[in-house]
Amino acid sequence: MLSRLICFASAALLMAQTAAAPGATARKALDLLLGGKYAEFSAMLSPQYKAGTTEAIFDKLVAEIKSWGDVHKIGDPTVQDMGLNAIVTIPVDFATQNINFQFGVNAGTGLVSAPLMRPGATSWQRPDYSDPKTFREREVTFGEGENKLPGLLTVPTSGPGPFPAVLLVQGFGPKDKDDTSLAVKPARDLAEGLATRGILVMRYEKRTRQYFQRMLGKPYTAADETVDDALTALEFLRQQPGVDTHRVFLLGHDLGGYLAPRIATDDGKLTGLIMLGANASPLEDVMIYNLAGVGVSPKNIDSAKLQAARVKKLESADSDAPSILGLPAEYWLDLKGYNPVEVAGKLNIPILVIHGERDFQVPPQDLKLWQQGLGERRNVTIHAYPALDHLMVAGEGKSTEADYKKPGHVAPLVVDEVARFIVR
Repeated sequence: MLSRLICFASAALLMAQTAAAPGATARKALDLLLGGKYAEFSAMLSPQYKAGTTEAIFDKLVAEIKSWGDVHKIGDPTVQDMGLNAIVTIPVDFATQNINFQFGVNAGTGLVSAPLMRPGATSWQRPDYSDPKTFREREVTFGEGENKLPGLLTVPTSGPGPFPAVLLVQGFGPKDKDDTSLAVKPARDLAEGLATRGILVMRYEKRTRQYFQRMLGKPYTAADETVDDALTALEFLRQQPGVDTHRVFLLGHDLGGYLAPRIATDDGKLTGLIMLGANASPLEDVMIYNLAGVGVSPKNIDSAKLQAARVKKLESADSDAPSILGLPAEYWLDLKGYNPVEVAGKLNIPILVIHGERDFQVPPQDLKLWQQGLGERRNVTIHAYPALDHLMVAGEGKSTEADYKKPGHVAPLVVDEVARFIVR
Protein backbone atom coordinates (compact mmCIF):
# COMPACT_ATOMS: atom_id res chain seq x y z
CA MET A 1 0.00 0.00 0.00
CA LEU A 2 1.11 3.56 -0.66
CA SER A 3 0.60 4.10 3.02
CA ARG A 4 0.68 7.18 5.18
CA LEU A 5 4.42 6.61 5.59
CA ILE A 6 4.99 6.89 1.86
CA CYS A 7 2.89 10.04 1.88
CA PHE A 8 5.29 11.49 4.46
CA ALA A 9 8.14 11.02 2.01
CA SER A 10 6.13 12.45 -0.86
CA ALA A 11 5.91 15.76 0.99
CA ALA A 12 9.67 16.37 0.86
CA LEU A 13 11.55 18.44 -1.75
CA LEU A 14 14.62 17.13 -3.52
CA MET A 15 17.30 19.59 -4.60
CA ALA A 16 19.11 18.66 -7.81
CA GLN A 17 22.82 19.41 -8.09
CA THR A 18 22.21 21.44 -11.22
CA ALA A 19 19.19 22.85 -12.96
CA ALA A 20 19.20 20.13 -15.62
CA ALA A 21 16.34 19.49 -18.00
CA PRO A 22 13.23 18.55 -15.99
CA GLY A 23 13.06 15.04 -17.42
CA ALA A 24 16.70 14.30 -16.64
CA THR A 25 16.41 15.75 -13.15
CA ALA A 26 13.36 13.67 -12.35
CA ARG A 27 15.00 10.53 -13.73
CA LYS A 28 18.04 11.11 -11.50
CA ALA A 29 15.80 11.35 -8.44
CA LEU A 30 13.95 8.21 -9.51
CA ASP A 31 17.18 6.25 -9.96
CA LEU A 32 18.33 7.19 -6.46
CA LEU A 33 15.00 6.10 -5.05
CA LEU A 34 14.91 2.79 -6.91
CA GLY A 35 18.53 2.16 -5.93
CA GLY A 36 17.79 2.69 -2.25
CA LYS A 37 20.62 5.21 -1.98
CA TYR A 38 19.59 7.08 1.11
CA ALA A 39 22.80 9.09 1.57
CA GLU A 40 22.61 10.55 -1.94
CA PHE A 41 18.88 11.00 -1.68
CA SER A 42 19.21 12.81 1.63
CA ALA A 43 22.01 15.00 0.31
CA MET A 44 19.62 16.34 -2.34
CA LEU A 45 16.98 17.41 0.16
CA SER A 46 16.36 21.09 0.65
CA PRO A 47 17.23 22.32 4.16
CA GLN A 48 13.56 22.96 4.92
CA TYR A 49 12.64 19.30 4.48
CA LYS A 50 15.81 17.49 5.37
CA ALA A 51 14.97 17.72 9.07
CA GLY A 52 11.58 16.14 8.44
CA THR A 53 12.81 13.13 6.48
CA THR A 54 14.11 10.17 8.41
CA GLU A 55 15.97 7.07 7.34
CA ALA A 56 13.04 5.09 8.69
CA ILE A 57 10.66 6.76 6.28
CA PHE A 58 13.06 6.16 3.41
CA ASP A 59 13.51 2.51 4.40
CA LYS A 60 9.76 2.04 4.46
CA LEU A 61 9.42 3.64 1.05
CA VAL A 62 12.16 1.49 -0.47
CA ALA A 63 10.77 -1.67 1.16
CA GLU A 64 7.40 -1.01 -0.41
CA ILE A 65 8.96 -0.45 -3.82
CA LYS A 66 10.98 -3.66 -3.52
CA SER A 67 7.83 -5.60 -2.66
CA TRP A 68 6.65 -4.99 -6.22
CA GLY A 69 9.47 -7.15 -7.55
CA ASP A 70 12.09 -6.51 -10.22
CA VAL A 71 11.93 -3.48 -12.48
CA HIS A 72 10.98 -4.67 -15.95
CA LYS A 73 10.83 -1.33 -17.73
CA ILE A 74 11.24 2.38 -17.05
CA GLY A 75 9.35 4.49 -19.55
CA ASP A 76 10.32 7.82 -21.03
CA PRO A 77 9.51 10.91 -18.96
CA THR A 78 6.44 12.91 -19.94
CA VAL A 79 6.94 16.60 -19.19
CA GLN A 80 4.02 18.95 -18.67
CA ASP A 81 5.16 22.58 -18.81
CA MET A 82 3.49 24.61 -16.05
CA GLY A 83 5.51 27.79 -16.55
CA LEU A 84 8.16 28.10 -13.87
CA ASN A 85 7.56 24.48 -12.92
CA ALA A 86 7.18 21.30 -14.90
CA ILE A 87 5.39 18.11 -13.86
CA VAL A 88 7.30 15.02 -14.92
CA THR A 89 5.67 11.60 -15.01
CA ILE A 90 7.78 8.47 -15.37
CA PRO A 91 6.03 5.08 -15.70
CA VAL A 92 7.77 2.08 -14.18
CA ASP A 93 6.71 -1.52 -14.78
CA PHE A 94 7.53 -3.80 -11.85
CA ALA A 95 6.96 -7.53 -11.69
CA THR A 96 3.66 -7.16 -9.85
CA GLN A 97 2.69 -3.49 -10.21
CA ASN A 98 2.78 -0.68 -12.74
CA ILE A 99 3.46 2.63 -10.99
CA ASN A 100 3.56 6.18 -12.31
CA PHE A 101 6.15 8.28 -10.45
CA GLN A 102 5.34 11.98 -10.66
CA PHE A 103 7.82 14.77 -9.88
CA GLY A 104 7.50 18.53 -9.93
CA VAL A 105 10.66 20.18 -11.24
CA ASN A 106 11.54 23.85 -11.01
CA ALA A 107 13.35 24.60 -14.25
CA GLY A 108 15.29 27.52 -12.81
CA THR A 109 16.49 26.15 -9.48
CA GLY A 110 16.50 22.41 -10.03
CA LEU A 111 14.15 21.84 -7.08
CA VAL A 112 12.32 18.57 -7.46
CA SER A 113 9.31 17.38 -5.48
CA ALA A 114 9.63 13.90 -4.11
CA PRO A 115 7.51 11.38 -6.00
CA LEU A 116 3.80 11.10 -5.88
CA MET A 117 3.36 7.43 -6.73
CA ARG A 118 0.13 6.44 -8.38
CA PRO A 119 -0.79 2.90 -9.35
CA GLY A 120 -1.46 2.14 -12.98
CA ALA A 121 -5.01 1.44 -13.96
CA THR A 122 -6.61 -1.39 -12.00
CA SER A 123 -9.61 -3.37 -13.14
CA TRP A 124 -12.07 -2.45 -10.41
CA GLN A 125 -15.06 -4.73 -10.59
CA ARG A 126 -18.42 -3.68 -9.21
CA PRO A 127 -19.26 -5.53 -5.95
CA ASP A 128 -22.32 -7.78 -5.86
CA TYR A 129 -24.12 -5.41 -3.52
CA SER A 130 -24.03 -2.60 -6.09
CA ASP A 131 -26.85 -2.38 -8.62
CA PRO A 132 -26.11 0.33 -11.23
CA LYS A 133 -29.77 0.34 -12.27
CA THR A 134 -30.68 1.91 -8.93
CA PHE A 135 -28.51 5.05 -9.08
CA ARG A 136 -26.91 7.61 -11.35
CA GLU A 137 -23.71 9.61 -10.92
CA ARG A 138 -23.24 13.32 -11.44
CA GLU A 139 -19.94 15.20 -11.47
CA VAL A 140 -19.88 18.42 -9.44
CA THR A 141 -17.47 21.15 -8.43
CA PHE A 142 -17.61 22.87 -5.06
CA GLY A 143 -15.67 25.50 -3.16
CA GLU A 144 -14.35 28.83 -4.35
CA GLY A 145 -11.23 30.30 -5.87
CA GLU A 146 -8.01 28.33 -5.90
CA ASN A 147 -9.42 25.58 -3.69
CA LYS A 148 -12.27 24.42 -5.93
CA LEU A 149 -12.51 20.65 -5.87
CA PRO A 150 -14.12 18.09 -8.17
CA GLY A 151 -16.64 15.74 -6.63
CA LEU A 152 -19.12 13.06 -7.53
CA LEU A 153 -22.70 12.59 -6.40
CA THR A 154 -24.14 9.07 -6.47
CA VAL A 155 -27.90 9.61 -6.50
CA PRO A 156 -30.59 6.92 -6.04
CA THR A 157 -33.13 6.63 -8.85
CA SER A 158 -35.85 5.01 -6.76
CA GLY A 159 -37.82 8.27 -6.71
CA PRO A 160 -37.51 12.04 -6.56
CA GLY A 161 -36.37 12.01 -2.95
CA PRO A 162 -35.59 13.63 -0.70
CA PHE A 163 -32.99 11.02 0.23
CA PRO A 164 -30.79 10.74 3.30
CA ALA A 165 -27.28 11.79 2.31
CA VAL A 166 -23.75 11.03 3.46
CA LEU A 167 -20.42 12.71 2.76
CA LEU A 168 -17.39 10.41 2.54
CA VAL A 169 -14.09 11.77 3.91
CA GLN A 170 -11.09 9.66 2.99
CA GLY A 171 -7.81 8.75 4.65
CA PHE A 172 -4.35 10.23 5.07
CA GLY A 173 -2.38 11.62 2.15
CA PRO A 174 -3.25 12.77 -1.37
CA LYS A 175 -6.25 10.48 -1.81
CA ASP A 176 -8.62 10.45 -4.75
CA LYS A 177 -12.40 10.45 -4.47
CA ASP A 178 -12.43 6.64 -4.30
CA ASP A 179 -10.00 6.57 -1.33
CA THR A 180 -7.89 4.27 -3.51
CA SER A 181 -5.26 2.05 -1.92
CA LEU A 182 -3.69 0.14 -4.80
CA ALA A 183 -6.37 -2.32 -6.00
CA VAL A 184 -8.99 -1.39 -3.40
CA LYS A 185 -11.39 1.54 -3.71
CA PRO A 186 -13.38 1.61 -0.46
CA ALA A 187 -15.15 4.93 -1.08
CA ARG A 188 -16.39 3.79 -4.47
CA ASP A 189 -17.65 0.55 -2.94
CA LEU A 190 -19.47 2.49 -0.23
CA ALA A 191 -20.92 5.05 -2.62
CA GLU A 192 -22.46 2.48 -4.94
CA GLY A 193 -23.50 0.12 -2.16
CA LEU A 194 -25.23 2.85 -0.16
CA ALA A 195 -26.87 4.43 -3.23
CA THR A 196 -28.28 1.01 -4.12
CA ARG A 197 -29.92 1.12 -0.69
CA GLY A 198 -31.51 4.53 -1.26
CA ILE A 199 -28.84 6.83 0.20
CA LEU A 200 -27.37 9.77 -1.72
CA VAL A 201 -23.56 9.85 -1.46
CA MET A 202 -20.98 12.57 -2.13
CA ARG A 203 -17.24 12.01 -2.45
CA TYR A 204 -14.45 14.21 -3.78
CA GLU A 205 -10.73 14.61 -4.55
CA LYS A 206 -8.67 15.73 -1.57
CA ARG A 207 -6.95 19.08 -1.80
CA THR A 208 -3.57 17.43 -1.26
CA ARG A 209 -4.14 15.40 -4.43
CA GLN A 210 -5.89 17.96 -6.62
CA TYR A 211 -3.28 20.62 -5.82
CA PHE A 212 -0.38 18.35 -4.90
CA GLN A 213 2.34 20.35 -6.63
CA ARG A 214 1.06 23.69 -5.37
CA MET A 215 1.00 22.53 -1.75
CA LEU A 216 4.44 20.95 -1.73
CA GLY A 217 6.91 23.02 0.22
CA LYS A 218 4.22 25.23 1.73
CA PRO A 219 2.96 25.05 5.29
CA TYR A 220 -0.52 23.66 5.72
CA THR A 221 -2.65 22.33 8.54
CA ALA A 222 -5.06 19.46 9.11
CA ALA A 223 -7.80 22.02 8.59
CA ASP A 224 -6.37 22.90 5.18
CA GLU A 225 -5.95 19.27 4.21
CA THR A 226 -9.24 17.81 5.41
CA VAL A 227 -11.50 19.75 7.78
CA ASP A 228 -12.23 22.92 5.80
CA ASP A 229 -13.01 21.09 2.56
CA ALA A 230 -15.29 18.64 4.36
CA LEU A 231 -17.23 21.54 5.89
CA THR A 232 -17.56 23.23 2.49
CA ALA A 233 -18.66 19.92 0.95
CA LEU A 234 -21.35 19.45 3.60
CA GLU A 235 -22.82 22.87 2.87
CA PHE A 236 -22.73 22.11 -0.86
CA LEU A 237 -24.36 18.71 -0.29
CA ARG A 238 -27.26 20.23 1.64
CA GLN A 239 -28.02 22.49 -1.32
CA GLN A 240 -28.35 19.67 -3.84
CA PRO A 241 -31.74 18.61 -5.22
CA GLY A 242 -33.05 15.43 -3.68
CA VAL A 243 -31.16 15.76 -0.39
CA ASP A 244 -33.11 15.51 2.85
CA THR A 245 -31.37 18.29 4.78
CA HIS A 246 -32.63 16.81 8.05
CA ARG A 247 -30.76 13.57 7.38
CA VAL A 248 -27.19 14.44 6.41
CA PHE A 249 -24.38 12.23 7.75
CA LEU A 250 -20.60 12.18 7.65
CA LEU A 251 -18.54 9.01 7.16
CA GLY A 252 -14.81 9.27 7.77
CA HIS A 253 -12.22 6.57 7.11
CA ASP A 254 -8.71 6.50 8.59
CA LEU A 255 -7.61 10.15 9.04
CA GLY A 256 -11.09 11.18 7.91
CA GLY A 257 -12.49 9.23 10.85
CA TYR A 258 -9.92 10.66 13.26
CA LEU A 259 -10.95 14.19 12.27
CA ALA A 260 -14.66 13.39 11.92
CA PRO A 261 -15.60 14.52 15.47
CA ARG A 262 -13.88 17.87 14.82
CA ILE A 263 -15.71 18.27 11.50
CA ALA A 264 -19.02 17.38 13.14
CA THR A 265 -18.43 19.89 15.94
CA ASP A 266 -17.56 22.69 13.52
CA ASP A 267 -20.51 21.87 11.28
CA GLY A 268 -23.04 21.60 14.09
CA LYS A 269 -25.85 20.28 11.87
CA LEU A 270 -25.06 16.63 11.18
CA THR A 271 -27.66 13.95 11.84
CA GLY A 272 -25.07 11.31 12.64
CA LEU A 273 -21.40 10.37 12.46
CA ILE A 274 -19.73 7.21 11.13
CA MET A 275 -16.07 6.34 11.67
CA LEU A 276 -14.34 3.42 9.92
CA GLY A 277 -10.82 2.38 10.94
CA ALA A 278 -10.34 5.63 12.83
CA ASN A 279 -7.44 6.02 15.22
CA ALA A 280 -8.03 7.49 18.67
CA SER A 281 -4.35 7.87 19.54
CA PRO A 282 -2.37 10.94 18.46
CA LEU A 283 -1.30 10.81 14.83
CA GLU A 284 2.43 10.80 15.62
CA ASP A 285 1.98 7.70 17.81
CA VAL A 286 0.11 5.92 15.03
CA MET A 287 2.97 6.68 12.66
CA ILE A 288 5.42 4.95 15.00
CA TYR A 289 3.05 1.99 15.28
CA ASN A 290 3.00 1.75 11.48
CA LEU A 291 6.79 1.64 11.34
CA ALA A 292 7.02 -1.07 13.97
CA GLY A 293 4.34 -3.11 12.22
CA VAL A 294 6.14 -3.35 8.90
CA GLY A 295 9.54 -4.46 10.08
CA VAL A 296 11.51 -1.21 10.11
CA SER A 297 14.76 -1.62 12.03
CA PRO A 298 14.81 -0.69 15.74
CA LYS A 299 17.48 1.94 15.03
CA ASN A 300 15.27 3.75 12.55
CA ILE A 301 12.22 3.41 14.75
CA ASP A 302 14.18 5.06 17.55
CA SER A 303 15.01 7.91 15.18
CA ALA A 304 11.35 8.32 14.30
CA LYS A 305 10.43 8.25 17.99
CA LEU A 306 12.72 11.21 18.58
CA GLN A 307 10.80 13.13 15.94
CA ALA A 308 7.48 12.09 17.49
CA ALA A 309 8.78 13.43 20.82
CA ARG A 310 9.53 16.73 19.08
CA VAL A 311 5.93 16.87 17.92
CA LYS A 312 4.67 16.58 21.48
CA LYS A 313 6.89 19.46 22.61
CA LEU A 314 5.93 21.89 19.85
CA GLU A 315 4.60 25.28 20.91
CA SER A 316 2.96 28.02 18.85
CA ALA A 317 6.28 29.86 18.65
CA ASP A 318 7.63 26.89 16.66
CA SER A 319 5.26 27.38 13.74
CA ASP A 320 8.13 28.09 11.34
CA ALA A 321 10.14 25.04 12.45
CA PRO A 322 11.25 22.51 9.80
CA SER A 323 8.83 19.75 8.95
CA ILE A 324 8.65 16.80 11.33
CA LEU A 325 7.84 13.27 10.20
CA GLY A 326 7.20 14.75 6.77
CA LEU A 327 4.52 17.20 7.90
CA PRO A 328 4.79 20.96 8.50
CA ALA A 329 5.06 22.17 12.08
CA GLU A 330 1.77 24.03 11.52
CA TYR A 331 0.07 20.71 10.85
CA TRP A 332 1.17 19.29 14.19
CA LEU A 333 0.29 22.49 16.03
CA ASP A 334 -3.19 22.36 14.53
CA LEU A 335 -3.67 18.91 16.08
CA LYS A 336 -2.04 19.75 19.42
CA GLY A 337 -4.34 18.76 22.25
CA TYR A 338 -6.90 17.22 19.89
CA ASN A 339 -8.55 14.13 21.38
CA PRO A 340 -11.17 12.69 19.00
CA VAL A 341 -12.79 10.57 21.71
CA GLU A 342 -13.31 13.58 23.99
CA VAL A 343 -14.62 15.70 21.12
CA ALA A 344 -16.97 12.93 20.01
CA GLY A 345 -18.20 12.56 23.58
CA LYS A 346 -19.53 16.12 23.50
CA LEU A 347 -21.64 15.51 20.40
CA ASN A 348 -25.35 14.91 20.85
CA ILE A 349 -25.82 12.88 17.68
CA PRO A 350 -25.79 9.13 16.99
CA ILE A 351 -22.33 7.71 16.32
CA LEU A 352 -21.27 4.47 14.64
CA VAL A 353 -17.69 3.20 15.04
CA ILE A 354 -16.48 0.18 13.06
CA HIS A 355 -13.06 -1.40 13.43
CA GLY A 356 -11.45 -4.38 11.74
CA GLU A 357 -9.49 -6.62 14.08
CA ARG A 358 -7.04 -7.40 11.22
CA ASP A 359 -6.19 -3.69 10.93
CA PHE A 360 -2.39 -3.36 11.01
CA GLN A 361 -2.42 0.43 10.66
CA VAL A 362 -4.37 1.43 13.76
CA PRO A 363 -3.21 0.16 17.19
CA PRO A 364 -5.58 -2.38 18.79
CA GLN A 365 -5.79 -0.26 21.94
CA ASP A 366 -7.45 2.51 19.94
CA LEU A 367 -10.64 0.46 19.78
CA LYS A 368 -10.55 0.25 23.58
CA LEU A 369 -10.18 4.04 23.75
CA TRP A 370 -13.34 4.48 21.67
CA GLN A 371 -15.15 1.90 23.82
CA GLN A 372 -14.05 3.47 27.10
CA GLY A 373 -14.96 6.97 26.00
CA LEU A 374 -18.22 6.33 24.16
CA GLY A 375 -19.31 2.76 24.86
CA GLU A 376 -21.86 3.56 27.56
CA ARG A 377 -23.79 6.10 25.50
CA ARG A 378 -27.13 4.83 24.24
CA ASN A 379 -26.79 6.53 20.86
CA VAL A 380 -23.31 5.11 20.15
CA THR A 381 -22.71 1.79 18.40
CA ILE A 382 -19.20 0.30 18.34
CA HIS A 383 -18.47 -2.89 16.43
CA ALA A 384 -15.24 -4.77 15.81
CA TYR A 385 -15.13 -7.49 13.17
CA PRO A 386 -12.39 -10.15 13.38
CA ALA A 387 -12.14 -10.74 9.61
CA LEU A 388 -11.84 -7.11 8.48
CA ASP A 389 -8.68 -5.14 7.72
CA HIS A 390 -8.11 -1.38 7.73
CA LEU A 391 -9.96 -0.96 4.42
CA MET A 392 -12.94 -2.94 5.74
CA VAL A 393 -12.10 -5.84 3.40
CA ALA A 394 -12.56 -9.37 4.76
CA GLY A 395 -9.70 -11.85 4.81
CA GLU A 396 -7.86 -14.45 6.84
CA GLY A 397 -4.67 -14.41 8.84
CA LYS A 398 -2.43 -11.45 9.51
CA SER A 399 -3.17 -8.44 7.33
CA THR A 400 -0.30 -6.74 5.50
CA GLU A 401 0.15 -4.11 2.82
CA ALA A 402 0.30 -6.94 0.28
CA ASP A 403 -3.43 -7.45 0.80
CA TYR A 404 -4.11 -4.04 -0.74
CA LYS A 405 -2.63 -5.20 -4.03
CA LYS A 406 -5.39 -7.79 -4.39
CA PRO A 407 -8.76 -6.64 -5.75
CA GLY A 408 -11.20 -6.57 -2.88
CA HIS A 409 -14.28 -4.77 -1.64
CA VAL A 410 -15.67 -3.29 1.53
CA ALA A 411 -17.44 -6.17 3.24
CA PRO A 412 -21.22 -6.36 2.63
CA LEU A 413 -21.85 -6.39 6.38
CA VAL A 414 -20.21 -2.96 6.67
CA VAL A 415 -22.32 -1.51 3.86
CA ASP A 416 -25.45 -2.99 5.44
CA GLU A 417 -24.62 -1.71 8.91
CA VAL A 418 -23.87 1.80 7.67
CA ALA A 419 -27.11 1.80 5.65
CA ARG A 420 -29.15 0.70 8.66
CA PHE A 421 -27.55 3.41 10.77
CA ILE A 422 -28.51 6.07 8.23
CA VAL A 423 -32.06 4.99 7.32
CA ARG A 424 -33.19 3.75 10.74
